[in-house]
Amino acid sequence: MANKPESGQRIDKATGTPTVGHEWDGIEELDTPMPRWWLWTFYLSILFAVVYMVLYPAWPMLEKGTAGVLGWTSRGQLAEEISVADQARTTINEQLARTPLERLPQDSALMQQAVAGGRAAFLVNCVQCHGSGAAGSPGYPNLNDDDWLWGGDLKAIEYTLTHGIRQHGDDMTRFSQMPPFDGVFEENQLDAVIDHVLSLSSDAKPSAVGAQLYADNCAVCHGPNGLGDRALGAPNLADAIWLYGGTRAEIQRQILAPRNGMMPKWEGRLNPVTIKMLAAYVHSLGGGENFVEVAKDPAVQVDEQP
Repeated sequence: MANKPESGQRIDKATGTPTVGHEWDGIEELDTPMPRWWLWTFYLSILFAVVYMVLYPAWPMLEKGTAGVLGWTSRGQLAEEISVADQARTTINEQLARTPLERLPQDSALMQQAVAGGRAAFLVNCVQCHGSGAAGSPGYPNLNDDDWLWGGDLKAIEYTLTHGIRQHGDDMTRFSQMPPFDGVFEENQLDAVIDHVLSLSSDAKPSAVGAQLYADNCAVCHGPNGLGDRALGAPNLADAIWLYGGTRAEIQRQILAPRNGMMPKWEGRLNPVTIKMLAAYVHSLGGGENFVEVAKDPAVQVDEQP
């Protein structure tokens, strides 16, 4: 529907629509009315804006904005959501605090919550040494494999986390010390010992000299078959998993000038529930054990935990 022409407006003969009265080089603009649907949309938008300004915070003032009759704010909504999340986390933490660690796997839902919380704590506190995937690096243990110096069941992991390894000032810390053998072996004897150590995790045949030197100097900690001793924190030499590398040069260095790493204790830094969640997460990575201890000799039977 065309607008009614005002006084002085020219009517376009082709369309019957009034013009706006402007002309540029013989070109004129028609005064065509807006579509009804567009006008109604425009009016509804104005109405919506007015209602919104009444119901919600909208106008900035000198010190604060208008509150709106509903009293809603995005900060208030966020505070409510945080409160709900905190309450849920508190409930889970209370359940974890009440549940003995060794019984945690019996409650699959609670175990999943513990593993999720432990992963978050691991990413904050442990990735600096063990890596984001817990694969470790030379001198920092891989937590995904099944090689454990002091045991890989839940209680053993929790103990290590709580008291650390070679942590100064904690009488209950894990502690082991390999003595340096620099000057103890002659060059040919050192080569024979290295050959024997390498043979423990391969098909190579050691010499009788190397076997005897190992028995005299190394078996007291690592065992006659090289399976280690968790009571002493002595590594298993028969699994081809090496903390400081398994080449001849790396093994020689560790024999002559042993490196002994340190892990800080987390007691006092993290609360007991967080330590429990960390133990659950590390145990879930793939190398966790269900044994009280691992035998030093294949002939020794191992009892499973209930």
